[in-house]
Amino acid sequence: MSIDMEAVILDHLGKLAPGKSASSEEVARAADNENWRRLTGHVRSTARGLARQGKIVVLRHGKPADPEAFKGVYRLRLPTTEEQAAGPAPIAPAED
Repeated sequence: MSIDMEAVILDHLGKLAPGKSASSEEVARAADNENWRRLTGHVRSTARGLARQGKIVVLRHGKPADPEAFKGVYRLRLPTTEEQAAGPAPIAPAED
């Protein structure tokens, strides 16, 4: 079974209230509730690509994180209207 993780991420985040975020576990469970653990790496790599394109925002400690350098626990959300209007925002440095 092949999973279109990009579609899963965007669909799951699209169902959330504006400004709300989801964990990688929530997204992986949305893709495959029984075998979600093996999908977390796929969620992370796909999220990086979507964040580079400006389609989603990767959050660390509630703040936008550099999609190339984030480590540890993270959350995902769609960009806010203000973020879309302002264009690419400065990214906070990665924290361990």
